[in-house]
Amino acid sequence: MAVYVDDAVTLWRGRRWAHLMADTLDELHAFAAELGIPRHAFQNRTSGAHYDVPADLRERALALGAVPISRHRDREQVRAVIANARAQGRGEAD
Repeated sequence: MAVYVDDAVTLWRGRRWAHLMADTLDELHAFAAELGIPRHAFQNRTSGAHYDVPADLRERALALGAVPISRHRDREQVRAVIANARAQGRGEAD
């Protein structure tokens, strides 16, 4: 089990963001709580895929043990993490 954060940040609408992902939804929610992100801030409840977090939280996530991951270089791993979280998200909705 692991928590992942982008190895680089994205510029969107004039703000810098990072993506926080995990192998399981419980792990993602627990890690996000450590960062001070409320559970209701979860980006997409139906997919359960990830949180968008302000770029300044990226460094804190790394300090807490998140693994930097590239959505370009490590594309297959990222897809597997998101697919697993989506499957769990659908299961919780039932």
